[in-house]
Amino acid sequence: MTTAEDLIAAADAHCAPTYDPLPVVVATGEGAWLTDVAGRRYLDLLAGYSALNFGHRNPRLIEAAKAQLDRVTLTSRAVLHDRFAAFCAELAELCGMEMVLPANSGAEAVESAIKTARKWGYRVKGVPAEMAKIVVAGGNFHGRTTTVISFSTDPEARADFGPYTPGFQIVPYGDLTAMRAALTENTVAVLLEPIQGESGVIVPPEGYLPGVRRLTRERNVLFVADEIQSGLGRTGRTFACEHEGVVPDMYVLGKALGGGIVPVSAVVSSAEVLGVFRPGEHGSTFGGNPLACAVALEVIAMLRTGEFQARAAELGERMHRALAALPATGTVTAVRGRGLWAGLDVAPGLGTGRQVAERLRERGVLAKESHGATIRLSPPLVVSEQDLAWGLEQLRAVLGV
Repeated sequence: MTTAEDLIAAADAHCAPTYDPLPVVVATGEGAWLTDVAGRRYLDLLAGYSALNFGHRNPRLIEAAKAQLDRVTLTSRAVLHDRFAAFCAELAELCGMEMVLPANSGAEAVESAIKTARKWGYRVKGVPAEMAKIVVAGGNFHGRTTTVISFSTDPEARADFGPYTPGFQIVPYGDLTAMRAALTENTVAVLLEPIQGESGVIVPPEGYLPGVRRLTRERNVLFVADEIQSGLGRTGRTFACEHEGVVPDMYVLGKALGGGIVPVSAVVSSAEVLGVFRPGEHGSTFGGNPLACAVALEVIAMLRTGEFQARAAELGERMHRALAALPATGTVTAVRGRGLWAGLDVAPGLGTGRQVAERLRERGVLAKESHGATIRLSPPLVVSEQDLAWGLEQLRAVLGV
């Protein structure tokens, strides 16, 4: 049998070094657990950055994919297929919107949202040609395409990839005064994560999202919510915006929409906004393909029951109750999050976030560091109460409490 060491060496030799993964080579997965090539099991507290909200090989989603594989998997948008209309209609309904623009990756959906906002700005708002501006927040993560990194504040994401795309203004996350000052007659959209994931699960101050919603309405600006990581049950609601009673003009969705099986993403908005497109102005060969639609339709059906949102809320409350005691021990300096999603800043004396993640791996738990000192936890929503408690015990053991 090929060993994990052999497989890691082969990957290092032949794959561009864009990631620095933990030294684990997965062979199988089920629910909240992964098994490596040597047969060792790991509790997955990362869940593919929320792409695996429903766990590994969820039976309902696997069955939906298998059934569609026996029928048709791709047509391109040159013709319609029999799952497409239902996918668009049911996703729009889940979001309380009217229209869907299907895509594949989250970054592609963000790019599509940017194009949509600009097109709307010129055709509907009347912004002069080439003058559209989009306001974003510092510490954001919306993907790694050239346009998206142009408004990133992360040096690792930006360095050596210029020249950068113009048309964006960055303001501090959570600062309504700065947001108000940034909005001008040429602003077409504000693009925000309701909770910033890559930055370390940063929850904005109470009242911030409603304040942004109020400002955007007053200035005739679109509020675009990037719920790629935070949406579809992760925070205990279908969308993180719901916690503050906010409905944006546009949702950007991805990750969990594909059920951990296929890449599926979408922009969801009103007919007024997405209706600005004309045939030939935008497209995607694989966007809205039959296999993607079949899996996503099952994801939507599962979310419609509210079961997974309730589970994330209940287990998330228990997780945060356990984590809340950690700062008093001196092992972490801060704990943030909502639902089954948390960011912990590790105290300097305990090492880097990477070192803590390595120690967790040794104890059979997979988590990932972010920005040096932060550990992110995002268990699958199907994790059992007992398994989650065991995983948190391993975390406490690693932290020495």
